[in-house]
Amino acid sequence: MEEEYPMPFSMDWTKEEIIDVMEFFRVIEEAYEKPVRKETVLSRYRRFKEIVPSKAEEKQYLRDFDEKAGVSCWKTVQQAGRKETEETFKMT
Repeated sequence: MEEEYPMPFSMDWTKEEIIDVMEFFRVIEEAYEKPVRKETVLSRYRRFKEIVPSKAEEKQYLRDFDEKAGVSCWKTVQQAGRKETEETFKMT
C-alpha cells in the first residue's frame, strides 16, 4: 500500500496508545501485501480493543481505515482467528 493517508486516532490517547493503534493498522495493510503471522494480527487487535473497548467506536475506526486503505480490518482479524489458518497468511 504505497498511498499515504491519515490513520484514525483519538486526541485522548497517549503517545503509546497511538503507536499501538498505528501498529495494528499497519499489520492489516501488510496482510494484503505479504504473509503475516496470525498471532501478530491477533495480539495487535487485542491491544487495539484495550484502547478502544467500545464496539461502536471500534466499528467507526475500522470503517474509516478500511475506506482510506482499501482493506477490511474485520475480515483480516477473522481470518487470523480461524483454526484452519496457517501460522502465516496473506489476504487476497
